[in-house]
Amino acid sequence: MKEGSLMLTIFPPLTDNSLRAANCVGEWLAQNDYPTPPVNVDADLVVLAGNAVMPTIDAACRLAAENRTLLISGGIGHSTTYLYAAISRHPRYNILRTTGRAEASILADIAHQFWNIPHERIVVEDRSTNCGENASFTRETMEKHRIACRHGIVVQDPTMQRRTMATFAHVWQGEAQAPHWHSYPGYLPVLKNGSHSVTFAEEATDVWPVDRYLSLILGELPRLLDDENGYGPRGKGFIAHVDIPTKVMQAWQVLGNDHSLQDALTSRSLR
Repeated sequence: MKEGSLMLTIFPPLTDNSLRAANCVGEWLAQNDYPTPPVNVDADLVVLAGNAVMPTIDAACRLAAENRTLLISGGIGHSTTYLYAAISRHPRYNILRTTGRAEASILADIAHQFWNIPHERIVVEDRSTNCGENASFTRETMEKHRIACRHGIVVQDPTMQRRTMATFAHVWQGEAQAPHWHSYPGYLPVLKNGSHSVTFAEEATDVWPVDRYLSLILGELPRLLDDENGYGPRGKGFIAHVDIPTKVMQAWQVLGNDHSLQDALTSRSLR
């Protein structure tokens, strides 16, 4: 697979047990505070954290197009090449210049040129390179631009949505006038077994290849643990405490104990 590619690739079918486990973990990570797509909801601000999942980016722009301010957070980080690749393949967005540009600047072009969001309602934060900086620099940017927000919607790559919300909670902890942040991934990834491979149940363009998606959700749970090795208050202190449901931990362990899954992921990482 070419570096930066998000194209769907062939991945061998999972056992029924592992498939259920992957979907359990994935659904929980993609924290969604809205039982139905948010339309005409009470929100002043949409925060889009830089990522390369096109359905998520489009969802944020759709929300902001409803006369809301759109704050886009994202500089140049280790995953920025995935956004460049996704833009280059997109049937409409591929006219945009990408190389060397911050994620937020590219996403701002999408919001303005293709979703008709006026420049005065787009705020760009182009320094952050990780999830923690997305939150802390968002707060700095809001204060700098005097953006008042009672209710805000945070949109991020679904595999990182729950960690992002815990990071926002950490950054605003103890603040009496903190915004009420609501989580919306814009796209819920669900895997299914086809006759020869694992695919996403809902057809979507420019999401992760299945192997990358599985690697991401497997690596995300340890970060959310509130122990000496995790990102919680008892560990690195990057995020607020997160309660991980027993069924999610059990599902994660099922994936970790599936040797065929581990072998497949390892073989692909060596290519």
